[in-house]
Amino acid sequence: MTIPGPKPVTVGIDGSSSALDAACWAAAEAVRRSTWLRVVFCDVLAQMYLPDLPTMPPPQTYSDALARQAQVWLHRAKEEAHAAAPVVEVRTFVRAGDAASVLIEESRKAQLMVVGSRGLGGFTGLVVGSVAVALCAQGQCPVAVVRRPATDLRPDAPVVVGVDARDGQELVLTAAFDAAAMRSAPLVAVHAWHEAGSEQAWYSFHAEGRGAAVQAEEERFLAETMAGWGDKYPDVAVRRVVAHGRPARALLEQAEHAQLVVVGARGRGGFTGLLLGSTSQQLVHHAPCLLLVVH
Repeated sequence: MTIPGPKPVTVGIDGSSSALDAACWAAAEAVRRSTWLRVVFCDVLAQMYLPDLPTMPPPQTYSDALARQAQVWLHRAKEEAHAAAPVVEVRTFVRAGDAASVLIEESRKAQLMVVGSRGLGGFTGLVVGSVAVALCAQGQCPVAVVRRPATDLRPDAPVVVGVDARDGQELVLTAAFDAAAMRSAPLVAVHAWHEAGSEQAWYSFHAEGRGAAVQAEEERFLAETMAGWGDKYPDVAVRRVVAHGRPARALLEQAEHAQLVVVGARGRGGFTGLLLGSTSQQLVHHAPCLLLVVH
């Protein structure tokens, strides 16, 4: 059944603490966006038995126990969401299928997908869950990967956005400015450049003064890219950072004291066959704060 109204914020849960953190953040974000929260649990075992194939279905008692456990997890996620955002409308759903496939499909009808950084079937030793990586790569809407915020995070912690010369940058900047405006937070726009070649070529490049010229050119690029956004978002204070080095490193440095990092799914110079740019991949795995990947 199609539910009329605004597209929801959708969060995938599996009962892990990481998923509960994601549900809490998603609830608050749904309120910011004036929409409702859709909480989805993925029932992998529902596809294990196909009546037309000579397979052995799991015992009914086992299936019933899993179904009850799913409802317990959904109920707890709903309670946690309401504790974080009492006014949010929460609806819970069980979907048959593996988590990655189900959530990618869910992203077609959501305005934002939210997952925890470790849960959804992942092993606790992994830096980030495989479902989060798959969803960031193939999602059809922006995807938020939630990490528990640092306890010493300042109230005025900024939103950080990666800026490059690729197509679709307007979508990334819109998402970043919207996030900063909703949180009354400043925005840090980060643009990075680096030179390829051997170490000897690198020294020659800077010895001849070309590094300073490129730095000035990249600063002009960032200033031109950010021009006009202040008129659209007059209440968002913007600081521009042009860094020499790899984009991921520059963004990770700024993310140390940020509440949110926003990047595009595919970076400058990426191959069209790749679903997730190298910078975005590194941020998915290593960002110390919440990450928003924009498609």
